[in-house]
Amino acid sequence: ALRITYPRLEGWPLMSSPFPTTIIIGTYIYFVTSLGPKLMENKKPFELRQIMVLYNFSVVILSLYMTYEFLMSGWATGYSFRCDIVDYSRSPTALRMVRTCWLYYFSKFIELLDTIFFVLRKKNNQVTFLHVFHHSIMPWTWWFGVKFAAGGLGTFHALLNCIVHVVMYTYYGICSLGPAYHKYLWWKKYMTTIQLVQFIMITGHIGQIYIMDDCPYQYPIFMFIIWLYGSMFLVLFLHFWYHAYTKGQRLPKMARNGINTHWEN
Repeated sequence: ALRITYPRLEGWPLMSSPFPTTIIIGTYIYFVTSLGPKLMENKKPFELRQIMVLYNFSVVILSLYMTYEFLMSGWATGYSFRCDIVDYSRSPTALRMVRTCWLYYFSKFIELLDTIFFVLRKKNNQVTFLHVFHHSIMPWTWWFGVKFAAGGLGTFHALLNCIVHVVMYTYYGICSLGPAYHKYLWWKKYMTTIQLVQFIMITGHIGQIYIMDDCPYQYPIFMFIIWLYGSMFLVLFLHFWYHAYTKGQRLPKMARNGINTHWEN
């Protein structure tokens, strides 16, 4: 497979080796956990409302575009939602999927701004382990995904993630417009449910593989990683839900768990 994947990605930004990605993520972790909070210690929090409105709605548009591209390059044009293997050919659809996967991978770097805005606004309580872990592990594992397995069943979670991000960043965008707009956020309580359903669907979809006979998917390691990641978040969400609803604790507790991270303005 190596021989086949390389020519399709020749000269693509960040794709020649995993080191640029690793360096960017390492710098990000250092900035948001150490350097940033130190620099901000004696400074007033930045007022980034306008930038954040622009940023959040830009991510919404990008996520909508990626959803459409994932659908058009397989998920709405022939994928079975069962054993979908990677197409390593140079057909227009296969190349469209490669482009979409690269864009999804690149969008994970754009989303690092989530955390950088927290630091600049001195919302350090929202820079949790879970938040930083999620934002770091996604671009790192996706470098390997784009390089070796751009398409097939390993991209289902990306499609769902794009759909969920349309909803989430719309929420954050309206939030960042200011208190006057908060009356339009009555659907906040469904956000957790949407994310929970996402993780159940991801884990269920990838879990089929263990029931299916001899699915010739080329990189089973990715299925394991997706299953692991999906189940991990499922457990964290269920844990939160249990505490939020059965113990009668209120929703914003979630921000402290670092799952839904933006909305305490």
